[in-house]
Amino acid sequence: MATGFHDVSDETIDVPVAGARREILDAAASCFFERGYSATSIDDVARRLGSTKGRIYHHYASKADLFGDVFKTGMDMNFRAILPEFSADCPTHEKLARMARTHTRQMIETKPYQRAVWEGVEMHIRSAAKPGQRSTLTELLAYRDRYSDLFKTTLSECRENGLLDFENLSIANQVMFVALNSPLFWYSPEPGKHRAELDSVIDQVVAIVMRGLGYKGDLTS
Repeated sequence: MATGFHDVSDETIDVPVAGARREILDAAASCFFERGYSATSIDDVARRLGSTKGRIYHHYASKADLFGDVFKTGMDMNFRAILPEFSADCPTHEKLARMARTHTRQMIETKPYQRAVWEGVEMHIRSAAKPGQRSTLTELLAYRDRYSDLFKTTLSECRENGLLDFENLSIANQVMFVALNSPLFWYSPEPGKHRAELDSVIDQVVAIVMRGLGYKGDLTS
């Protein structure tokens, strides 16, 4: 489908990882989430799995390769969640709100993977990646930019339709993502209240974003 910035389709997204490799990725994502990339070792991931390092090295040559696949898998999850909303036949403001809700839910429900994406971006910004990892991170960030462009396209359409009021599209997109990503850092659901509380948090975050972008219509749908 044409987005106005990059072409993205379901065929560009890898099929969901399953089996032994998914178990490794889940364990690695949890370790990177708890310790950060630098402080996590293959030994840590093996202990989390309850297995030997050989099981991990059968699939990944290095920690950098493993981290890159966690990053890629996190973005694959986001694309699979967002593309149906981006393709939905509905008013543009409703599409943007649905995309924003879905993205915020991803930040909460797949948090270990999304924190790896965030850490990868930070590593790139700080030039903290080792030379052999930089080219991989550059490719992963380009993949992430394609995802961001889906939102940028929808923001632009909303503004063209007179539904939003902001000056600079790139700034609006960046500030929007700061808000939508923020539950990564401050929200942990209380036991027993997960679904109702989660829905309320998502609705409040999205309402703040939409109002900040200048939308004055109904947000209850």
